[in-house]
Amino acid sequence: MSPQAPEIHLAQQPEADALLGRSPLAALVGMLLDQQVPMEWAFSGPYTIASRLGADDLDAHEIAARDPEEFAALLSEKPAVHRYPGSIAHRIQQLCQFLVEEYGGDAEAVWADAATGKELLARLQALPGFGKQKAQIFLALLGKQYGVRPEGWREAAGPYGEENCHRSAADITGPESLAKVRAHKQEMKAAAKAAKAAKEGGRTGN
Repeated sequence: MSPQAPEIHLAQQPEADALLGRSPLAALVGMLLDQQVPMEWAFSGPYTIASRLGADDLDAHEIAARDPEEFAALLSEKPAVHRYPGSIAHRIQQLCQFLVEEYGGDAEAVWADAATGKELLARLQALPGFGKQKAQIFLALLGKQYGVRPEGWREAAGPYGEENCHRSAADITGPESLAKVRAHKQEMKAAAKAAKAAKEGGRTGN
């Protein structure tokens, strides 16, 4: 990531967090896993995968070339790496294949020479499994915790780039901030649910 690896606390496990700090691919895979599971489960996934591969880091070339069924089985071993290990295994392989084809397997090359936040966001959105929201959160994570700050990065990251907020994984620096981000997500879910109920109530009232 940089000459001095940042101190990351996304997985809330020392070994898993150390891997996220030193491995660009692990950080990307952790972000990919961050859906439909608790954040610390998602971000500990790269370490679990590396351990099961008998390696101390993830290798895009190796993962891209693995037999899909074998790789899915590896992620499905208990404890499973994700709630949906089969489909997430497919997504990780797609991501690694893309990185091999477009960046020679070097995950850091995705952001290393991006001149602007807008350019970096476009590169992240081009990655398999990264929609706009996930791309913006990862961009904010790179800026806030990894020191990757091309011109206009906060603007490109949207609300996730704001200072002193607790909206996403980008803002987690320990257990306290994790609890705040989790509370924010629950508030967002409750608000969305209430809005949906109000909308449906309006329909039935007509």
